[in-house]
Amino acid sequence: MAKNKILSKIVLTVFEKLFSVEENKSRDLGNPKRFLIVRQHNQLGDLLSGVSLFRAIKETYHESHLTLIVSPYNYPGLIKNKYIDRLFIFDKKKIYNPFYFRKFIKIIKESYNVVIVPVTVSISFTSNFIARLSNSKIRIGPKYLDGRKNESDFFFDKKIILDWRRHPDSHVSDRILDIVRPFGINTTNYHSEITFDQEDVREAEKFVSNMKNEESDFIIGLHVGAAKIQNRWSALKYASLIRKLNESFPVKLYLTGSSADKELIKFVEENVPFKIFSFINKKIPEVAALVSLSDIFICNDTGIMHVAGTTNTPQISIFGSTNPFNWAPIGTNKYFIRKSELIDDISVDDVFNLCKIVLAKTRKEIKIAN
Repeated sequence: MAKNKILSKIVLTVFEKLFSVEENKSRDLGNPKRFLIVRQHNQLGDLLSGVSLFRAIKETYHESHLTLIVSPYNYPGLIKNKYIDRLFIFDKKKIYNPFYFRKFIKIIKESYNVVIVPVTVSISFTSNFIARLSNSKIRIGPKYLDGRKNESDFFFDKKIILDWRRHPDSHVSDRILDIVRPFGINTTNYHSEITFDQEDVREAEKFVSNMKNEESDFIIGLHVGAAKIQNRWSALKYASLIRKLNESFPVKLYLTGSSADKELIKFVEENVPFKIFSFINKKIPEVAALVSLSDIFICNDTGIMHVAGTTNTPQISIFGSTNPFNWAPIGTNKYFIRKSELIDDISVDDVFNLCKIVLAKTRKEIKIAN
């Protein structure tokens, strides 16, 4: 461990001598047109929660062009995003491929007015270094994150101190803006955004038409998986919830997920005595389109929670160890349940009773509309 720290210190010292830039404390950006944002170090949920940053740039500089560098793991939710003019996937595994490397260098060596490295949970040396390598006049990045020093802040000429310890319940979509607020870039709209087109809607409508028998049927979607085990509500409880919903309402239910969730999905299917439809390994915009056609979406605290959160569909998000005030989707019909650090302290009735309230409200709205 000590050797690793010494080696890391030596590497940082070398990089600082070769690549450090002089700090400029001015908060005047001029009238920038071309922005580069490097966010290859966050997961899908982090990225979707930070769409407010892209919106803020577009609202502040209406004619701006925004290039976003992401990772192979977090890009799917933004492939059609209306605020992003160009998306580049930075894949460390391909960096030794000369054709890929040439394409990467071409992107970052274009002329930019401003490059930004936003952070929410952790600081990334790789993202910071990409920002430094870029051909940008201004480089904005973190100096501290919640009291932790950014050891590679020498890559930036404009350094921002980010500290949310005084506001521990602030939402990530609000926090993400702190990196640019000092420069007059802001928005009052913190909602996330997934842009889906008619092709995505047709795919979702086709799925619904195959599933729904009666006009009175409610469509309820569920996502039983999560990458983090501590964020998974019991699959047995999901199966019990599904049975109760089916007994109490005219419903058609479907599960979303990927190959990574196949065991959980199989378990739920085997513990429910009727057919549940599956919308598996679909593109993120298609999932968003399907959720938008649903009456409720129920999920764990995971990436798909943020995908569903971009729609107007009523949503119930189940939380355990994570603070929902930081991460739960924003909206008047977005609900969350949390009892403790242990997600399974939440009972089936806790979720079912909230479902009843939401569906009763939906029925009332349908009756008024008719």
